[in-house]
Amino acid sequence: MNTIITIGRQFGSGGREIGEKVAQYFGIPYYDKELLTRAAKESGFCEEMIKNHDERPTNSFLYNLVMDTYSFGYNASSFMDMPISHKVFLAQFDTIKNIASEGPCVIVGRCADYALHDFKNCIHLFIYGDEESKVRRIMQRYDLSEEKARDMCVKKDKQRQSYYNYYTSKKWGRADSYDFCLSSSVLGEEGTVKLIVQIVEDFEKRGK
Repeated sequence: MNTIITIGRQFGSGGREIGEKVAQYFGIPYYDKELLTRAAKESGFCEEMIKNHDERPTNSFLYNLVMDTYSFGYNASSFMDMPISHKVFLAQFDTIKNIASEGPCVIVGRCADYALHDFKNCIHLFIYGDEESKVRRIMQRYDLSEEKARDMCVKKDKQRQSYYNYYTSKKWGRADSYDFCLSSSVLGEEGTVKLIVQIVEDFEKRGK
């Protein structure tokens, strides 16, 4: 097994759980929130700051300015002039590349497909779902009313979309930005995991 799997996902599509199960099946590391802890360690930013910017584009000049006074780590002058949100993105970017160079793994979100576009041993997936399935999953996971779950779904996806579109040259959720787009609503969580396993195994055979 030598493949790195990146998973972009709609909120409520089960992308995180699917990613975890794929990683378990292949016995390889899984990175989602774990990536933030590592990015904090490697960059010298505090973890709280990295979490605050996680997959959220921030255009507030004032916020960036205020937060900049707390930042440290990189010293290049061009880096020092950058808004804090860019610095956090670059810190995650570096960490994603470091993780990928260590061997096969599953990385969820955070523009990992874009960060690793030079790596040949990658499969880039996007998991989406129909609205009803997503809303149901969010209601259960966060104990929310249907209306609140629907609102959360729209808000989170907008955040992820604007973050991805802002930092990459691609379009979030669009088929030509990935190798495969899979609907978890069609086969369910377990069926989607099986399909991804099949894709990865065939990809590995082809590479030999």
